[in-house]
This record gives sequence, structure tokens and C-alpha cells, in this order.
Amino acid sequence: MIRTIGKRTFDFERQVAVMAVVNRTPDSFYDKGRTFALDRAVEACVRAAEQGADWVDIGGVPFGRGPVVGVEEELDRVVPVVEAIAAASDVVISVDTFNATVARESIRAGAAVINDTSGLFDPLMARTVAETEATLVVTHSMSPPRAEPPKPEYADVVTDVIGFLRDRVAQAEAAGMPRERLVLDPGHDLNKNTVHTLELTRRLREVVALGLPTLAAVSNKDFVGEAIGREQGERLEGSLAAMVFCILEGARIVRMHDVRAAVDAVRMTEAILGWREPVQ
Repeated sequence: MIRTIGKRTFDFERQVAVMAVVNRTPDSFYDKGRTFALDRAVEACVRAAEQGADWVDIGGVPFGRGPVVGVEEELDRVVPVVEAIAAASDVVISVDTFNATVARESIRAGAAVINDTSGLFDPLMARTVAETEATLVVTHSMSPPRAEPPKPEYADVVTDVIGFLRDRVAQAEAAGMPRERLVLDPGHDLNKNTVHTLELTRRLREVVALGLPTLAAVSNKDFVGEAIGREQGERLEGSLAAMVFCILEGARIVRMHDVRAAVDAVRMTEAILGWREPVQ
């Protein structure tokens, strides 16, 4: 479980990586375009690293339903941010994309991780990443990107998610992707309602048992808001509680919006578990 990713090394037996979210999109569900401008996106990445984030995850197109964004436009949104951060920091740079061309150019610009929330929707994605030294995040999701999602129905959501992830890992390995460069994301809220996502969170250890580092992307998701009756902008405490629970169940990468609060909660959790010495 020791992984060198980009310029940093992580021992996922006793260390949790905090992945900060920076969206260079005008229609992000959380920041509503606050970091759409290039200088704002770069500033947000630098600030996240200064606040203790181990990774920054840069997205140019939301996965959820909406108008199609062309490849050239997505590249124009993402690549300049990657280049700027690669020159300014040793933080791990992740790019949230479901397009293999964007993945390839992002890696050339300095990205060390491709966070594909589509579950390898692009048939060229795994082979494209395999031809580099980058890590690939394989996520459970059931609908095409930017499309109206189907009504989520599962015989057993955890069993179905595990089966999907096993299949996609096999696809990635068949395309040449080394297992030691794969990360799993069960896809909190992606094509799942709140009851499904709570069940998935409760039984996250079953996903972790697949033996690959598990990423939990729980920050400000609808399942948090619906579970405790909080609108967007009021979900920090619920997000942190979900994050810590996922860590205790085996998640080793957490994707969060509120970086300073998430870093403090993660480092405190590590200290309680005996993985980190107290600062004083």
C-alpha cells in the first residue's frame, strides 16, 4: 500500500491523502463558478496546498447532466492550471475527466492522477493512462457523462458496486494498466439515492476489501444534505462526519472542498489511530 504518486509517497496503511476540489467550470454544483477564471483556479490550488492538501483535483467539466463541453474547451480550462501548479508546487495534481485525450494532455502538462468519474466510459481511457506513469481512479457510475441519469435501482447496492468495480479493474488491467497504479471510488451519490449512498458508506469496508486504495468523495453531496436536512453551504459538519467514518472503514483518499477543516479532521483522526505523532 506504499504508493509514489507524482512527487510524493504515501503509506496507505497508516496515512490518508486529502484531495482538494478545484473546479474550473461555470456550473459546478458547489462553487457556482467561483474558480472558473484561470487566476482564481490557480490561486485556489496554491492555497489548498498551503493549507495542507496532499492532492488537488482539477475539473473542467462536471460529470452531471448539462450541455456538452468540447474537448478543446476542456483542454483550455484544465491544462493551463495543471502547468501553473506543476511549476509552483510538489502537490499531487489530479485531473477529473472522462475524456482520454484530455487525460493524455493533462499528464503531459504535469498531472499525476486521472480521476475518471465515468467508470471508464471512454474505451481509450485505461490504455491512454497505462502508457504513462500516472495513477487512474476507477469510479462506479451507471450513466453517460452529462446525461440525464436513470432511476437508480439495485438488488444490493454494495454487491452491485463491487461487481462493477471488479469488472472495470479487469478492463483496465487488460488494457495494460498496472494494478499498483489503480485507485477505487465507489461513487457516493453517482446514480445512487441517499439510502443507497448511506448503505454504501456503512459497508465501505467491503469495497476496501478489493485490495486497492479507496477514495471517498463525500464532500457536500446530496446524501449529506438529505440525511441531516441541510442545503448547500450548510453541509461542512455532515461532510466531515461522513469523511471520518469512511476513513475508519478503510478509505485512504478523501476528496473535500473545505480544505483546512478536512486536513485538521484527517490529521486528528490519524493521531487518534496512532498513525501520526502529536505536533506538541
